[in-house]
Amino acid sequence: MTTRVWDYLLEYEQEKADLLAAVETVLESGQLILGKSVQGFEAEFAAYHGLAHCVGVDNGTNAVKLGLEALGIGPGDEVITVSNTAAPTVVAIDGAGATPVFVDVREDDHLMDTDQVAAAITPRTRALLPVHLYGQCVEMAPLERLAAEHGLVILEDCAQAHGARHHGRTAGTMGDAAAFSFYPTKVLGAYGDGGAVVTDDAEIDRHVRQLRYYGMDKVYYVVRTPGHNSRLDELQAEILRRKLRRLDAYIAGRREVARRYEEGLGDLTGPGGLRLPSVTEGNEHVYYVYVVRHPRRDEIIERLKRFDIQLNISYPWPVHTMSGFAGLGYATGSLPVTERLADEIFSLPMYPSLPRDRQDRVIDALREVLADL
Repeated sequence: MTTRVWDYLLEYEQEKADLLAAVETVLESGQLILGKSVQGFEAEFAAYHGLAHCVGVDNGTNAVKLGLEALGIGPGDEVITVSNTAAPTVVAIDGAGATPVFVDVREDDHLMDTDQVAAAITPRTRALLPVHLYGQCVEMAPLERLAAEHGLVILEDCAQAHGARHHGRTAGTMGDAAAFSFYPTKVLGAYGDGGAVVTDDAEIDRHVRQLRYYGMDKVYYVVRTPGHNSRLDELQAEILRRKLRRLDAYIAGRREVARRYEEGLGDLTGPGGLRLPSVTEGNEHVYYVYVVRHPRRDEIIERLKRFDIQLNISYPWPVHTMSGFAGLGYATGSLPVTERLADEIFSLPMYPSLPRDRQDRVIDALREVLADL
């Protein structure tokens, strides 16, 4: 049986009755768009974070885009972020009309190197967009100081960090607003697309609600442009409501898989060898993906196919090297750590319903491959 980097079918079998009940609840409700399920999920997801507001939207990309727009970011503005991220982070900045400005990441945790941010600030800088990558948080204190000093806003990209904590604070509660994705692979994943913007600011909340619904504040009446059709679907919202109750259990399951990988592979680490994830001090990692590193990454992935194990690379191309963003003017070598990581990182299977025997299979196969290199 193929062991994939992610698979929802085992989870579906375990939760099938509840998930089908969620669908039945919506279909029998009499309201299929922006009904009680969206309203309930918004209230419950906000409460999980200890925040006042949550706005459900159609996907994580638009959560970033609408979050930026609600924060007043648009054409002529610069947004500082990283290139070691999923492309949608940067696509959303571009979609808001702003210009992404990249800083490099750190060798150990692959997160934004906050020591480089001050030098990247220009008179056009309006926002900082830290990406809480792979399941743990960026060091936020330096960004908060810079934002206060320069009058900048902070939008957290939490697409990969549901439930992660940083010095006791939950991802999504440390900026002016935060964007989440509920793409099926996420720590809290829907059975389709979905996203949300969370905030404690009532005006940001109101603005995002208008933006997701054509710029209207009441039916058929547009109060601001541009508007979008970016609503969270009722079916996905009801599924997410039920899965939110299990979020802490999902996180515990991911941490157990990570613990077993550490236990089974930890003795193979060292200079020039396998490098396992590093958890930064003060962080509570939720392991959205389990990213390891080896200089012979491509050879390892190819050999593991013989064991019917399919892995993933998150991400093989830094955003600044993509032809679609060539106009930003970043030359090869401009972000050396980001570029080096892209040649070495790969993700092991990681999801809470991954059976122990498949975890063992991954560990044993990887050990065998590394021994033969």
